[in-house]
Amino acid sequence: MVVDSHILRFTMSRFTLSSMNGNKKVISALIVLIVIGLGLTLTTYSVLSLNKTLASGGNVKVTPGLGIYADSACSIPLTSINWGNVTPGTSVTQTMYIENTGTGASLSLSLSTSNWSPSNVNGPIAISWNQEGTRLLPGQSVAVAITATISPSIADISNFNVQIVITGTQ
Repeated sequence: MVVDSHILRFTMSRFTLSSMNGNKKVISALIVLIVIGLGLTLTTYSVLSLNKTLASGGNVKVTPGLGIYADSACSIPLTSINWGNVTPGTSVTQTMYIENTGTGASLSLSLSTSNWSPSNVNGPIAISWNQEGTRLLPGQSVAVAITATISPSIADISNFNVQIVITGTQ
């Protein structure tokens, strides 16, 4: 059988054109569906990720407190220190415990003295400690070595009193 090559080319080109027209319609329909799907997805996403902002605030109740104790369990309150019989040129050290008994505030510790009796004993006798500037968190305690140092040149003093002031500053 002899087939004219022009007729075969025409028939093949018609088949290709008609197949392509059908494919173009399918491709166009797919593109339209993809665009619609993306649009719906973006709309749904934007609805699902809607944000609202609320202002908020409050107050933290801070109750400062400082306890001075004779024992490491911080269960025996200490109200005074008896230095006993001291000798000129010596130092006497006592141990006590300080606890931050407050809530919501850390405290920085400092020590000072006042009301020396007799007044001329301030200088020949010095009170010091090892926790100046120590910061205690609420509920935290620390062992303190507090020392009375008596000058070797002290004279005419048979007894003394002094108020020791321990301060916790926020």
